[in-house]
Amino acid sequence: MAAAEHGLKERETQGLGGEEEEGEEEMESEDEERGDGSPEGTGQSSSEEEDEKENEAEIQRLEEQLSINAFDYNCHVDLIKLLRQEGELDRLRRARQKMSELFPLTEEIWLDWLKDEMKIAEDGSSRELVYELFEKAVKDYICPEIWLEYAQYSIGGMGEEGGIAKVRGIFERALTAVGLHMTKGSTIWDAYREFENAILGTIQPLPGTIPSAEQQQMLNTQLEKIHTLFKRQIGVPLLDMASTYAEYEEWSEEPIPEPVNQNYKKAIQLVEKYKPYEEALLAAETPKLAEYQAYIDFEVKEGDPARIQLIFERALADNCLVPDLWARYTQYLDRQLKMKELVLGAHDRAVRNCPWTVGLWKSYILALERHSVDHSTITETFEKALNAGFIQATDYVEIWQSYLDYLRRRVDFTKDSSKELEELRAAFVRSLDYLKQEVEERFSESGDPSCSIMQNWARIEARHCNNMQKARELWDSIMTKGNSKFANMWLEYYNLERAHGDTQHCRKALHRAVQCTVDYPEHVCDVLLALERIEGSLEDWDAAVLKTETRLSRVNEQRAKAAAKQAILARQEEEKAEQRKKSRAEKKAKKPKKAKPGDKRKAEEEEDDDEEWGEEAAEHPSKKHRGEEQSEDNGAEEMETETGLFGRSSSSTRHSKSQHKPPAPKEQPKILHNADKESMTVFVSNLPYNLPDPEQQLRNVFSGCGEISQVRVVYNNKGTFRGYCYVEFTEEKNALDALKMDRHVLKGRPMYVSPCVDKNKNPDFKVFKYSTVLEKHKLFVSGLPFSCTKEELEEIFKVHGTINEIRLVTNRSGKPKGLAYVDYENEAQASQAVMKLDGTKVKDHTIKVAISNPPLRKQQESQEAARSTTSMVPRQTYGARGKGRTQVALLPRSLHRQNTSDITKTENGTPQTPETSSGAEGEPRKMSNADFAKMLLRK
Repeated sequence: MAAAEHGLKERETQGLGGEEEEGEEEMESEDEERGDGSPEGTGQSSSEEEDEKENEAEIQRLEEQLSINAFDYNCHVDLIKLLRQEGELDRLRRARQKMSELFPLTEEIWLDWLKDEMKIAEDGSSRELVYELFEKAVKDYICPEIWLEYAQYSIGGMGEEGGIAKVRGIFERALTAVGLHMTKGSTIWDAYREFENAILGTIQPLPGTIPSAEQQQMLNTQLEKIHTLFKRQIGVPLLDMASTYAEYEEWSEEPIPEPVNQNYKKAIQLVEKYKPYEEALLAAETPKLAEYQAYIDFEVKEGDPARIQLIFERALADNCLVPDLWARYTQYLDRQLKMKELVLGAHDRAVRNCPWTVGLWKSYILALERHSVDHSTITETFEKALNAGFIQATDYVEIWQSYLDYLRRRVDFTKDSSKELEELRAAFVRSLDYLKQEVEERFSESGDPSCSIMQNWARIEARHCNNMQKARELWDSIMTKGNSKFANMWLEYYNLERAHGDTQHCRKALHRAVQCTVDYPEHVCDVLLALERIEGSLEDWDAAVLKTETRLSRVNEQRAKAAAKQAILARQEEEKAEQRKKSRAEKKAKKPKKAKPGDKRKAEEEEDDDEEWGEEAAEHPSKKHRGEEQSEDNGAEEMETETGLFGRSSSSTRHSKSQHKPPAPKEQPKILHNADKESMTVFVSNLPYNLPDPEQQLRNVFSGCGEISQVRVVYNNKGTFRGYCYVEFTEEKNALDALKMDRHVLKGRPMYVSPCVDKNKNPDFKVFKYSTVLEKHKLFVSGLPFSCTKEELEEIFKVHGTINEIRLVTNRSGKPKGLAYVDYENEAQASQAVMKLDGTKVKDHTIKVAISNPPLRKQQESQEAARSTTSMVPRQTYGARGKGRTQVALLPRSLHRQNTSDITKTENGTPQTPETSSGAEGEPRKMSNADFAKMLLRK
């Protein structure tokens, strides 16, 4: 073996020497061609100096930025690239080490680092440093290229301690890690066989000589190793297996054994099973997440742990910032493989890649405890989690609860006092302070409105420590934080007292609950009576009955008042709607004979009505459909009725219109709607009312979408364009292409393009389906200057990650509202942008940047309000901190207060109320729109 090592070392030295000589010759020829002292060389050197100064300034800027935020991934990458370009080896090494401590490095970064270190590694100590780097590299991701570099580099160090055995050990580890990789695994197998063949060449006897018995034994042993490698490789499903099999047939002097052939055929069958998934990966674009998910599902179903682990690692190499993929992988390792180093390594990489995901940190802490890692390591991991930068207040509550659960499991409660118990109590105190001081200041909420951490502490004190006094103090603090109005909180405390306290405190808690509960007072009343049935005396029973009856009577009165108030409001709304209908009917019945000063105002009101109808039609195309259906029922008669905002005019109004029909600018064509062609039709709204020749304009706009069958422009009875129309195409795919024209600006106004859907048949149809839930990858930006463009916003936000879309929020007229949504590729980039850009200035405007979490829509709020009115008691939606700004009623105070809104003055200044100002005695006077306007304007 010593001879084999010497022979391989000599070959490698000769190869390296040849390369060095060729490199020197190339450098000499370049020097001869370039020459010295030329003017071009001087100009080039000056420009290089300028570039060096610019690069140095940029390097300093990046280093300062990293000193502020060490978790800026892109900043690390840019700094390493610049330092490598400048050749700053020491600074480059430090920058790479800092980044590797915070993040797993990609295959490209590791290969660059390793190649740089291999170039300067000469003595044994520096080579050991390279070996250490390789060990770190192969732990970050499963990369065949890194394993191949590792094995080849180890071949160059065979003269060191371990020699061939060390190289073989690295090759075996590489085969275990990536030998099953269908597309890249064969490179490791081939390199391993080439290495063994090289050893075989060094121990073969010279031609014409007879080997000794020892040499023949070494030769046979080496031949057997190569045979074994061939047999192992052709038994593994890899692409291009046929060529490996053919190579084995050519190399082997004996026929291939039948068991080996059987293994080869099985491997070929497996290749056919895996081939569709590999082809899907090759055809897909990065990051190929859906294809990897399908591949993982297939492998999990097959059940081979080694292949399952490999496909997970391959998927994570391309999707390292997908928390759900990490969660699924670590869960599989926790439940199936359960190997300590493998499991903890995967958990560590998961939280380093996605530090903002609290679920991964919780799983990591559980895995550390499951594998009996020392307490200091678990505590250190928890501290890292607190500094990870979660994006929700509830995330901090979850990580604290997970850590407190771990500390509780360490305590031996059979002892009255112990170090672990004191540490647990100190952690509870610290968690409450942390949520109050750190989390509440950042998110304006504690994240734990129900005080779940304090509840758990109280249960531990009561159950395990028999310290009911401390538990009662904690519950008293819980109730003072706005939880005393909820029945479930009182019942939690009652159950705790029932299990570990005494009857007197149970009775006291329930009496307070009956008095304070707002949501379900009947429930706590029943529990109080049930307690007194079992435990109480006659006096206790009488007191409980009196207490509950008094409380329920008051609750019923409040409900009756609320119901009466709701009925009055509903009746008032109906009266207002009826009044508006009558006023519109009267306006339509009248025809002005001469132009008067007041006519201008009436015309403006009618135009306002038309604008209101146009806006409503934009949201409800089905209303127009109903108008068209009626026109069909009327036969050939043109549509003369006008559908208002609250319904169509009466028959008498139609008769009046027919007698006094105003002249129209041009004859209007009959608008017909064919329900069978809805799929080929789009509804276009929010168009300018003064749009000249709307039909031709829209034909020009939608001409690129396909052949247009007809454009049905909607006019009112005066011939005025109403701002919306129907565009019918000849094919359905053309209509789908037209939907992409939504928000296209026409004459300075964004037009809305939506499917033509009859809302009578589809009442739940919504055109715009923007998300109404928390989107961790999307940012909501407010406070922008109105002059800010989409391009300017992209320049600001693209520094922190890849942007999928930017949407500026505008009103119907297309004017900006100073708001925008920025959609990033992943959660990490969005979280980083929030930390870096929130509170910065854009054109002297301080902007606010937050994760997109839209409030409830009006429809959802109204549904919740309806549910609350039908529940046992009107629910208050105020949080623990009282009424928020968004919960303040927007109705003017003049309509809230009877003494200011309902009192008017007569001509001589005598106050009188609407109920007595006119109408029969005892009957309230119906107020007109003018009366309401006077009250609002305080005329």
